[in-house]
Amino acid sequence: MATTAKEEMSRFWEKNTKSNRPLSPHVTIYKWSLPMAMSITHRGTGVALSLGVSFFSLAALLLPEQFPHYLAMVKSLSLGPALIYSAKFALAFPLCYHTWNGIRHLV
Repeated sequence: MATTAKEEMSRFWEKNTKSNRPLSPHVTIYKWSLPMAMSITHRGTGVALSLGVSFFSLAALLLPEQFPHYLAMVKSLSLGPALIYSAKFALAFPLCYHTWNGIRHLV
């Protein structure tokens, strides 16, 4: 006769308690290293790029005007050079980092 999932889990935890096994280590236990930080940054930039492409695709589909109209709106805001360069960096960094880190990983 088969056991239920509850019985299996109960047996598993009893065995773990009796054998005094340690639990799996958590992220806070590990000492941070460069490869770990690069891996996390690579995943973060991948998510950011995915969300960015999805957002701009939806905007292109749903917004009523064409791209030049929205570009003219941004230009009319007369944003300072510091903000413009910061925005350009925020757009370019994830793409560059994710691409070059992916190539480094493949090599």
